[in-house]
Amino acid sequence: MLLVTSLMLATPAAGADDRHEGYYYPEVSSSEVYHSRIKTLPDSDRTRRIGFVTGVTTGQTERPYAPITAMFAKGTQAEKLILIGLQNGPLDTLYRARAVLAMLTATARTTAVFRDLDPQAQYTFLDLLKLLGFTQITVSDGKSWAHRIDID
Repeated sequence: MLLVTSLMLATPAAGADDRHEGYYYPEVSSSEVYHSRIKTLPDSDRTRRIGFVTGVTTGQTERPYAPITAMFAKGTQAEKLILIGLQNGPLDTLYRARAVLAMLTATARTTAVFRDLDPQAQYTFLDLLKLLGFTQITVSDGKSWAHRIDID
């Protein structure tokens, strides 16, 4: 489950400085802040974040079916994660997007990084992103809406 402590639905995000808006996804129409319960690893850097995205993407392309999402690391330090739906359906609503993030949480808990953490802590995919040094994730159906989560 995602623990969201501050939620601002239907509030336009600061799109003026977002050069990815209108290219990878439509205008951000809602946003929230996720207050992570974990700190960034000291050696988390641009290379580690790009490696994470590359690993996830490689895993998706090795499956016997087409991926439902595309993931990109953007920003000068690859600190912004973008998750875009590639098909109609899986990310058509914010609720479905949150379900995909929950599925990514289950997958993340099988990784070596998460296995070394306290299993009772119930960390989420967003906590993993914080651990790796991501500061935000933007999710979108790639068609009609986008939602930004700032990771604090």
